[in-house]
Amino acid sequence: MSYRIDRRQLLTLAGAGGVGLAATVAGVSAAPVMADPKHHLDPFTLGVASGDPLPDGVVLWTRLAPEPLVADGLGGMSRHVVPVRWEVAEDERFRHVVKHGVERATPELGHAVHAEVHGLRPDREYFYRFRSGTDVSPVGRTRTAPAASARPRELAFAFVSCSNYPTGYFTPYRHLAAESLDLVVHLGDYIYEGPAAGTLGRAHLPATEIFSLADYRVRHAQYKTDADLQLAHARFPWAVTWDDHEVENNYADEVSEDAAQDPESFLRRRAAAYQAYYEHMPLRRSAVPHGPDMRIYRRLRYGRLAEFNLLDGRQYRDDQTTDPVELDDPARSMLGADQERWLIDGLSHSAGTWNIVAQQTVMAKADRDPGPGELLPNDNWNGYEPARQRLFDGVVRRRVENLVVITGDAHCSMVADLKQNFDDPASRTVGTEFLGTSVTSGGDGAPMDTRGTEWLASNPHMKFYDARRGYVRCTVDNRTWRSDYRAVPRVSTPDAAVSTVASFVVEEGRPGVHAENA
Repeated sequence: MSYRIDRRQLLTLAGAGGVGLAATVAGVSAAPVMADPKHHLDPFTLGVASGDPLPDGVVLWTRLAPEPLVADGLGGMSRHVVPVRWEVAEDERFRHVVKHGVERATPELGHAVHAEVHGLRPDREYFYRFRSGTDVSPVGRTRTAPAASARPRELAFAFVSCSNYPTGYFTPYRHLAAESLDLVVHLGDYIYEGPAAGTLGRAHLPATEIFSLADYRVRHAQYKTDADLQLAHARFPWAVTWDDHEVENNYADEVSEDAAQDPESFLRRRAAAYQAYYEHMPLRRSAVPHGPDMRIYRRLRYGRLAEFNLLDGRQYRDDQTTDPVELDDPARSMLGADQERWLIDGLSHSAGTWNIVAQQTVMAKADRDPGPGELLPNDNWNGYEPARQRLFDGVVRRRVENLVVITGDAHCSMVADLKQNFDDPASRTVGTEFLGTSVTSGGDGAPMDTRGTEWLASNPHMKFYDARRGYVRCTVDNRTWRSDYRAVPRVSTPDAAVSTVASFVVEEGRPGVHAENA
């Protein structure tokens, strides 16, 4: 059953009042100001982060939370506005500070800080920190994007997804932090909403499924207390998008997976989840939620070398279905009409050599029946085939070149050619998909599992599969794209080493992927 509620009603249901929250982001608050803050404990327990780099600046993030896990979601802070000073320097010891300013951390936004810094030089490394009273945050490192007209020699980035706190240690994040990168892209499932306890002493807080703003704040804060995650955030700028577990498993627009949640209740939950997500991520003010609505799809450019199109595959999609007639309905969409149009228009006008689509769920055909029949999932693009075909046909019609899709969600690694017609192996290859495994979700993995055997037997466009945990490191220049699949043998202990289990290359102007040296 589909529900449609007037969007003005949604803002009322959320209780946040989008305009009021937007004003709060700008530092406006009815709360009294603590002009000379004195914290009884370290207020920077959640670390620091930076994100969404531009040629002249980045977003700097922290959240004041001396007691991050208290149940009320306030992080041990009083209901005061607290001034927080930020500094950006050219050196790690801050001898050459080039920018500084003050942001107002408000109780309405959980004392989160989002400092949008401008006036920096393009394609440069910088260091940053925060001060509140006499307390000083850890130092973070960041890097601006190249100038729009620049032709950088190389771009190094990694992408990750699906980090479930109880199911494993965040060892892949620690290894990620040791890489030499310009950017990290997180493709969703940054947190999980369920009550899982696991067996590693990393049980979720709160100990129940989360629904309220306070609950989502505590859950985000619990994840942010992890030292390996803090290290990875402090080392590189991140570009983030969400999938489903930041709110609820497999939700679709305003439809909950749980039939017992009516649309009004679910949208209140979504509003709480979106606000907590904004409060804990290095996102720009343009992403501030308006009740249960939050625009997160956006574009980042790295000179004339690459453009990232970060998608939202949850907020605008039609509900999942198993009805064959509905599955073939051309009106159904994964992205919604506006985002679909934004994506294909952006791809067709791109000035970058590499056109990157950073998104959540498997795009390639993923049949699990090696025989004459088909067994396809319905939560990823295989359940939205007409929408996928519109995208691929648009890529061909608009002559989009060097399309690379990076994907999370599936808790496994896979490499595939994206075919204009998957039923014809000889049809045009429109791009390449690199599916990255989870950080921990699914627990300890293995080189191969049943799904991998079925996928490789049923889908000739798939070139590789692995079910271990880790991340994907990408090195891109004007001639080649290289993806290194970095994996750990286990996440049930915190000491696993990382190794490259496979590497794949795409050549500029030559659609199709091949194993390195193959």
